[in-house]
Amino acid sequence: MTKIAMKPSGSRGNITLNELSETDLDIAGNPYSISVLKVGYCVSQPDGSFRADGTITLLTGPKTVLVDTGGPWDREFLLARLKEKGFEPGDIDVVVGTHGHSDHIGNLGLFPGALVVVGCDISQGDTYLPNQLAEGQRYPVDEYVSLVPTPGHTGRDVSVLVSGTSLGAVLVAGDLFERCADEESWRELSENVTVQEANRQEALRTSDVIIPGHGLPFSIHRN
Repeated sequence: MTKIAMKPSGSRGNITLNELSETDLDIAGNPYSISVLKVGYCVSQPDGSFRADGTITLLTGPKTVLVDTGGPWDREFLLARLKEKGFEPGDIDVVVGTHGHSDHIGNLGLFPGALVVVGCDISQGDTYLPNQLAEGQRYPVDEYVSLVPTPGHTGRDVSVLVSGTSLGAVLVAGDLFERCADEESWRELSENVTVQEANRQEALRTSDVIIPGHGLPFSIHRN
């Protein structure tokens, strides 16, 4: 378990971030449980390129919600992982792409019957639904799950906040956080560092666990 102590901006207290292990990818809850189907990664290569894939997360409860679908190369992997959990693509009620990068929305076409969210766009089939995500307002999926605007990495990123789990409030954060120990990397990937920093600090204040876009989940302990 990786432990990182830090002092949030504008805070008098410290927090400790504890990276969870590969065996802690299922979080029980009532009414929603969470399963990380794939842990994302981002690895620099010697030629200056990098290999990356996004975290894929499944929420099961009153609705079945898939947050990020990985890249198009993940198609068979995603279908197999859903089947392991007892689901076919038609069983998914809501699919959320936290932002429009290909390693997060590469398999949207598997779910034509779902409510689809990509950034601040929400659609059912070819019908786009009114919302105020772009104006900074949350969009409730139900009483326990809501879409939270968290721009910065791109201008229209969203995260998914889940309440009532055994670990408290869980934020499936896309690339708001790259991983637990990302202080050396997230800024260079950000379209708006100031906005993203503010949203990161808010997430650290209000969440108990964060599932980042390219690493293991981590818990937040406030001192």
